Amino acid sequence: MILVLAAALCAALHALLVPPGAGARLHAAGMAGTEVTVAVTGLRSAKGVVRACLTRDSREFPKCKSEQDYRLVAPASPNPTFTFSDVMPGRYAIALLHDENRNGKIDRALFLMPKEGFGFSRDAPVRMGPPKFEAAAFTVEHEPVHQTIHMRYML
Repeated sequence: MILVLAAALCAALHALLVPPGAGARLHAAGMAGTEVTVAVTGLRSAKGVVRACLTRDSREFPKCKSEQDYRLVAPASPNPTFTFSDVMPGRYAIALLHDENRNGKIDRALFLMPKEGFGFSRDAPVRMGPPKFEAAAFTVEHEPVHQTIHMRYML
């Protein structure tokens, strides 16, 4: 059962390592977005980077494959904080990956178990795979939003 969970998490988080495309954002004329600030806790080391994706695509979460997704990469530190800027109102969820060795891939043990950390907005629980969008979703309106996400490690 743990291997099924591990395989599902690895498959879902792999997209965080894919470099973003053009990433054009759709904005309504005259509308400005707000900021979503993320504080990350529980990193086991200050090695590598933390890769983050903010998405409103419930069908693809946490894969973050849409060109409309917001992606950031921040250096790992004891408690990194980063900000997604110009986020338009809507329902969003965040997926994080601690790429400790900066090799651009999810390192695995036994071909399935992720060796690097991961996290989700609202600290959505991980059960038989990554959380569903609704478990991690939060609303962005016109006021800045703050999320604290605790990293988890399986190994």
